[in-house]
Amino acid sequence: MRYLTVLAAALSLLVASSALAASVDLSRPHGNKSGCINKDGQEVYAEDMLLLTGESLVTITSACTFTAKEPQADGSLKVGADCESEGEEGTSPATFVIKQSPKNPKILVISDDTGFTMGEVSLCK
Repeated sequence: MRYLTVLAAALSLLVASSALAASVDLSRPHGNKSGCINKDGQEVYAEDMLLLTGESLVTITSACTFTAKEPQADGSLKVGADCESEGEEGTSPATFVIKQSPKNPKILVISDDTGFTMGEVSLCK
């Protein structure tokens, strides 16, 4: 009987963490103002541009293509990527963490693997 109780508790935690991990939805593009303006191609130049899609993260100086996505127990999404930077040849690996803002669940916060916050994005209209 104790075995069933432990199994039920473990299953509950697994289901709860899966539900939380699903909170970052990248099925539609997210960006800041200039990122959303540029979602269909470069229309304006802006130093702060951030555009996040289900396959990539684009800034004014780099383009990163996602190679792996790992939902985390806290609801965030850890993303591995290959990035091309302006003025450099080839790609370099990078890791990003994407999570909902604690102040507004409609906003996603993008951080690099050192914890540096790159910026905040919301769903493009």
